[in-house]
Amino acid sequence: MTLAPAAPQGATVSPPRPRQTLGRRLRRVPLVVWVFLAVPLVVELAWVFWPAINSFWLSTTSWRGVGVPESVGLGNYRALLEDPIFATALRNNAIWVVLFGGASVVGGLALAVALNRPRPGVGIYRSAIYLPMVFSLAVTGLFWRVMYQPGGSVNTALELVGLGSLTRPWLADPETALYAVLIAAVWRQVGYIMVLYLAGLKSCDPTLEEAASVDGASAWQRFWHVVMPQLRGVNTVVFAVTVIDSLRTFDIVWAMTRGGPYNSSQLLSTYMFQQGFTIVNLGYGSAVAVVIFVLAIAFIITYLARASRQEED
Repeated sequence: MTLAPAAPQGATVSPPRPRQTLGRRLRRVPLVVWVFLAVPLVVELAWVFWPAINSFWLSTTSWRGVGVPESVGLGNYRALLEDPIFATALRNNAIWVVLFGGASVVGGLALAVALNRPRPGVGIYRSAIYLPMVFSLAVTGLFWRVMYQPGGSVNTALELVGLGSLTRPWLADPETALYAVLIAAVWRQVGYIMVLYLAGLKSCDPTLEEAASVDGASAWQRFWHVVMPQLRGVNTVVFAVTVIDSLRTFDIVWAMTRGGPYNSSQLLSTYMFQQGFTIVNLGYGSAVAVVIFVLAIAFIITYLARASRQEED
């Protein structure tokens, strides 16, 4: 039996290669762990990634749900550029992102700041404001649809305060339908944003605000220059959630107006559903879905890249 030559004195033994170390670690993982990891991966691939990839392919076809899809290349996307209803839906979605996101964030942040400090009954107010999130968007839409009726609560309240000249059929007027639905959506969303900001405010360091107060900073200066920088992580989450919710909003609009009247409250999501499942033009509806996906990814990646650069600076 021969012995391996000993390393000379003073010589350093090179550490094992990272690839070998990683391989050894992977071999030590029990088989049952790989099984538990593989099962959700297969489910995710089958129910999320494959339908998403298939939607991209379907957007390049003309298909009515029966027979073999006919390839049209980029024909569906060229048709979108000439579609006036798609242009209206795109414009409405831009309005929705700005107003829905802005009102939800400003309202939720203001409520979070107002209800952050412990005081008698603050828990009841928090629960009452968050309560609309418990209801589904469809139920919320039906509830507000009743309120917007000609004899509903909104017009009745306007008459009681002497503003009867402002009463109108809110959901039947093309000038007000989109904004009437928007108010209902913000009413539901603001409680969720409030909870996110409440969680962020709890993690802020109160000593920094106290030090700024001693230095003579006003309440607004303390909030803007001390508290808000500590909420960067929460702002990123809120922005991502708001943009995604804005682009995928469907239930409440469909329950209240179905995109009407005269497509005045049409959003990309409602137009996609209308084309895909009402008219059964699945290829065209998939093209609208791809546009929604691209817009969401573009918004979120741009914001995250900007936020990461600010953190590095």
